[in-house]
Amino acid sequence: MDFSLSDEHLELRRQMREIMTATVTAEVIDETHRSGTNHAPGFIEALGDAGILARAMPGPGQDPVDMWLVSSEAEKFGAPFDAGGMATSIAGVLAQLGTDEQRRRITPGLLSGRELVCFGLTEPDGGSDLPRIKTRAVRNETDDGWIINGAKMWTTMGHVADWVFLLARSDASAGRYGGFTTFIIPMSTPGITVDPVWTMGTERSNATFYDDVRVGDECLVGEAHEGWRTMGIMLAFERGLGNTGALTPLLRRFAQWATESGTIDDPLVRDHMAQLAIEAQVAELLTQRTVWTIATGEGPGTEGSVAKVYATEAYQRAARWAQATAGADGLLRFHEAGAAADGWIDYDVRHSTPQTLQGGTSEINRNNIAERQFGLPRMR
Repeated sequence: MDFSLSDEHLELRRQMREIMTATVTAEVIDETHRSGTNHAPGFIEALGDAGILARAMPGPGQDPVDMWLVSSEAEKFGAPFDAGGMATSIAGVLAQLGTDEQRRRITPGLLSGRELVCFGLTEPDGGSDLPRIKTRAVRNETDDGWIINGAKMWTTMGHVADWVFLLARSDASAGRYGGFTTFIIPMSTPGITVDPVWTMGTERSNATFYDDVRVGDECLVGEAHEGWRTMGIMLAFERGLGNTGALTPLLRRFAQWATESGTIDDPLVRDHMAQLAIEAQVAELLTQRTVWTIATGEGPGTEGSVAKVYATEAYQRAARWAQATAGADGLLRFHEAGAAADGWIDYDVRHSTPQTLQGGTSEINRNNIAERQFGLPRMR
């Protein structure tokens, strides 16, 4: 496996860092935490204007290293890239399964950074077990469209998004993985309601409700009742390429605080910091292995699940150790006097907790590894 970056990739990294330095200021970061919306329009639009979002779009003919590099650099810098990651993923789905009209009408806005999309997938009773969803899409024979009813949970960015990528059950008689249909629907469509859900990680997510939402076939993504195939493509883009680099900014902020406070003089603290640096490198290598596997056409396999489980659980352990080391000051939040690392240690503890849930829980990913890599029997 060769993980070295080409000159072209190094130039992309330089561009990313230049744009982030110019647009992701301390004031921008503070606003994302104040509002709970992990999105900075100036940053994402600058990536769009530079053509970086288009380069990061996954799919056949695209370089997966570009996708990983953009996401990785944003995560290490601490830049709010959630909206950009969702936009590029759905643009990639539309490139493969969308209609010409969808690619003309929707894709340019997503890749410019000026239009956003959210995911209408998880439901209150189903969690990461997507086949259990209850949202229904029923054919409306009078106007050859669809009527959608149901509720979704954790619709992050739903309150600022222009579009929702929605999974619904369209044939209740089909098997566990059959009878699903995916749609891309304007969030302004009558019948869609968005209610805030504030998370322990300071982020605003949403509960979304669909009450007799009427859409036409122009909103279908892929074939009717073949939505599980669409979901497979989208999840293959998402898993194991993002949310694996949080150890790097955590270690950077902790090291600065430890130096300023004198905590770094303790050899046990330095020893643990060295261990965290090793774990950060392992997480990066596992992620690069996922990218390499996709780039060589051998994947996706279980590499993404392995990277996600390792990286997110290492992040949780590291954040909790950092808080224990900082003591009472590690419990203080942003803008509170005496807060360790200006409140970032407290933030990392709270932010790390849902990371093992987003994009598939650790349990779901472990089942994936057990079944697909080791051939163990299904446990669900």
